[in-house]
Amino acid sequence: MTPPAPAEAHPDATPPTRAAATFAALRVPNFRVYVGGQALASTGVWMQNIALDWLVLQLTGSPAAVGIAMALQFLPILLFGMHGGMIADRYPKRNILLVTQGCSAAVATTLAVLTLTGNVTVGAVYLLALAGGFVVALDNPTRQAFVGEVVPAQHLRNAVALNAATFQTSRLVGPAIASLLIGTVGTGWAFAANALCYLGPTVALGFFLKTSELVRTPPLPRQKGQLRSALRYVAERPHVAWTILLVGVFGTFGLNFPVVLTAMADETFDGDAGLYGLFNIVLAVGSIAGALVAGGRANARLRTILALAAAFGISQTAAAFAPNLGVFVAVLVVMGLTNLAFQAIANSSVQLWVDREYRGRVMGLYVLVFMGGTPLGGPLIGWVTEHVGVRAGMAACGLVPLSVAAAMAVVLAVQPLRARRREAVLAA
Repeated sequence: MTPPAPAEAHPDATPPTRAAATFAALRVPNFRVYVGGQALASTGVWMQNIALDWLVLQLTGSPAAVGIAMALQFLPILLFGMHGGMIADRYPKRNILLVTQGCSAAVATTLAVLTLTGNVTVGAVYLLALAGGFVVALDNPTRQAFVGEVVPAQHLRNAVALNAATFQTSRLVGPAIASLLIGTVGTGWAFAANALCYLGPTVALGFFLKTSELVRTPPLPRQKGQLRSALRYVAERPHVAWTILLVGVFGTFGLNFPVVLTAMADETFDGDAGLYGLFNIVLAVGSIAGALVAGGRANARLRTILALAAAFGISQTAAAFAPNLGVFVAVLVVMGLTNLAFQAIANSSVQLWVDREYRGRVMGLYVLVFMGGTPLGGPLIGWVTEHVGVRAGMAACGLVPLSVAAAMAVVLAVQPLRARRREAVLAA
């Protein structure tokens, strides 16, 4: 297996302390502006996620319907994820993000109006979830690659981790606000608040980001075969290909939280939207810790990524069989920590392992396998949850990533052994 390319060294002569390394990217003014806008947008996203999941459950009473809504949000990524990455390589990423923020705000506003006027139906929610998915198919790979333009290469791993920590910190605030709004003035106001939150990144990107300080990637000229060349590029780098494959399994089967957590709150623990919101808050506490752990690492190897995926699988399986609410909540913290540590280290490693001119397309592939598998995994886990049992559905979300991570570890351990045996035979 080709060894991972090392991250670029920090130019300072004095090694930073662990605390300084954890927050190094915040020394870059553009990153502070960018992450500040994203903090507000992420808060709105979590508000809408809670409201949308609960609205579908209220309209249908079916966990499988929640899985369908979740699948529709990610179906466009499955179909067009790499095309979104190719567009990110061809055009200015900041301009693309300004457009996607406006489109996301329009989707949220439409959901708010339909819900507040009493005209919302599950069909309308499905259509709007699908429309939002098309926006995400372009926005997400562009956003992933844009972080590499906001900070220099030596801060990229830390920037990815801090961006993830910000997203998870907003998970503490967003579900709490959504639960409060749902319980007092109604679900529609959570959608309306999300629409307003998109002002944050729009203002940050449009007025405060210093474009002259961006580390711009030269635009990719339009020509045939650019997606195929990106696939060949990944195939020639086994450490990148293995990581992306594991990320795909992780996203398809491991991260069906809207399906299993709504059902655990509603059926297993006889709770309401407030308890579901609490589950998301607890996950966020662990996720922030995981993102900060990842941010403090100067480099990572593939075996670290495999170990974190396995640890997440073990913790989710344990949560599925938690005997009571207290144990379940405690294990959710471990799930959040291992989940975000895995995501942040896998994401930043792939970006550091590939050349800049391929980064948009490779991250498009990364997003495609990470989020594009949800149209398959979401309904499947929803079906298991509804027909076999809530705990069985959640256990499946843990056992599949655990099994695949273990299988990959065995394969990667056997490969060097086979190579040594071949060398011995040739020498004889």
